[in-house]
Amino acid sequence: MENTERLSLKRRIYRKSCVLFSRQLPDRLYLKLLYEARMGKRLHLDPPMDFNEKMQWLKLYDRNPEYTKMADKYAVRDLVAKRLGEEYLIPLLGVWDSPKQIDFEKLPDQFVLKCTHDSASVCICKDKSHFDRQAAIEKLQRALETNYFYASREFPYRDIRPRVLAEAYMVDESGTELKDYKVYTFGGKPRLIQVDFDRFCNHRRNLYTTDWAYIDETIEYPKDPSVNIPRPERLEEMLDCAGKLAKGIASLRTDFYSVNGRIYFGEITFYQEAGFAHFEHDDFARKLGDMIELPERKRK
Repeated sequence: MENTERLSLKRRIYRKSCVLFSRQLPDRLYLKLLYEARMGKRLHLDPPMDFNEKMQWLKLYDRNPEYTKMADKYAVRDLVAKRLGEEYLIPLLGVWDSPKQIDFEKLPDQFVLKCTHDSASVCICKDKSHFDRQAAIEKLQRALETNYFYASREFPYRDIRPRVLAEAYMVDESGTELKDYKVYTFGGKPRLIQVDFDRFCNHRRNLYTTDWAYIDETIEYPKDPSVNIPRPERLEEMLDCAGKLAKGIASLRTDFYSVNGRIYFGEITFYQEAGFAHFEHDDFARKLGDMIELPERKRK
């Protein structure tokens, strides 16, 4: 074995050893260590003060089993159908336990593949004749073999059954992309709207009030006030849908798309950036944190 191959093998063994070791750490200790490593400051949980600290607190102490169904990109469809209606669901093309089970010949020329239990495993097909099926299968298989919970201890992902689903490919009024309208709700009340755009080439993110006033702040990704994002045609309906899905939950982010005058549900996220969001100004992180009323902590 050549020296470069030995070095590569040693690195892989080291990374796996680190992963196995980290899984043995109690969640609270692990999050304290990870928070300091990623944010450069200590994590305060007694009490938590700003937005990120409250995200970490909720990961540890607000563990409702129902959250698993809500975070599951396939199982949540039943909840959306019951609370909002099936018309808010993006058409489903199939669901499989393994990407090797996908019959690509039966899929339309355009579609989207994603895993039910994670983030960033999306594979977009705009032209099936040029779609790298093998690369997609390998990417999805790697994702299926990863329990998304352990990286940042986001409880809802721990027990999701890993699967692959296919949905219809859609674009908005731009004709080239699908802007993501992410509604932050606190105590079931919509308080902030985050719009992500150009996600796959030059990811930017603008923030708005629920009355569609631009907020000159940044969360994680750059803002771009020069980009005029029109008020969604059915904004009030979108906010109403978010409130219905978030009823009784301290903090929730619900994602929607606006396509040809219709609203479609995207997914549910419990912890923005897993509680490691970088804010342009600390005051804004504190302001958002003040909006979150933590539930009573259940002591074991």
